[in-house]
Amino acid sequence: MSGENEFHHVSVLLHETVEGLNIRPDYTYVDLTTGGGGHAFEIASRISGNGRLICLDRDEAALEAAKKRLAPFAERISFVHENFENLGRILRELSVSNLGGVVADLGCSSFQFDTAERGFSYKSDAPLDMRMDTTAPLTAYEVVNTYPADRLTRILSEYGEERFAARIAAKIAERRSNEPIRTTVELSDIIRAAIPAAAREGGPHPAKRSFQAIRIEVNRELDAIAPALNAAIDALVPGGRISVISFHSLEDRIVKNTFADAMTGCTCPRDFPVCVCHRKPKIRLINKKPILPSSEEENENPRARSAKLRIAEKM
Repeated sequence: MSGENEFHHVSVLLHETVEGLNIRPDYTYVDLTTGGGGHAFEIASRISGNGRLICLDRDEAALEAAKKRLAPFAERISFVHENFENLGRILRELSVSNLGGVVADLGCSSFQFDTAERGFSYKSDAPLDMRMDTTAPLTAYEVVNTYPADRLTRILSEYGEERFAARIAAKIAERRSNEPIRTTVELSDIIRAAIPAAAREGGPHPAKRSFQAIRIEVNRELDAIAPALNAAIDALVPGGRISVISFHSLEDRIVKNTFADAMTGCTCPRDFPVCVCHRKPKIRLINKKPILPSSEEENENPRARSAKLRIAEKM
């Protein structure tokens, strides 16, 4: 599928994310979304003593590329082909009791978008796939060709925030009643035709929001975030940190709400004389507002424009 130098991914907010972890000697760190290994390389280069790094990714091609990039630090790294929603189990299986930090760069990597045959992009003609984990059973083909129109409408509306979701779903249902929709270009053309001409002028590509929505559904991206973050928060040692980069409002809302819940202390009614819930805050925010990329980074890497970094510390 690709040569060994073809995996290209520019890590967003690299310095801010790794600095935010406050890496200390002898602790274990986890990269939940290793990708091409950009954040992982910086983390590995700062680990000292008996420290180690666990690199997770559900994309085997990403892990293979990361292994090559991180070869200088191989003796201190474990590579795990897994969905990060299983973090709690992974930490138990690897007997991690000194978790010092966790980083997550949510969403797709540049490599996934740029590898045409993976079917993530509306810019290239490819089979409808969109799987981050190519061993997973559900593909974009099944979503587009088998989901009822009302379910497609909901997905496009919720995950893509697409205001013409019902029109697009109806067009998809109409087209597939004659023959299956097989490629990204076919789907992109159907979406474009479903959106009124006036709404297509200016702004992003008319298929962008719908492709995002279908990709999120295929990979269950939003479902995995809260379980992974909660597992990380529970496993962190006091003073351990978690850095999370999100790229759209749906992801960021989950991160923000998960952090807010973990920051909540006693929930007993105010008129209770003593606390009976025994709930205490688990984390504190390092930055009250999310960290945004600089204008220089946005100019150099357009993918960074919508990025938000939130960092929390275990109490």
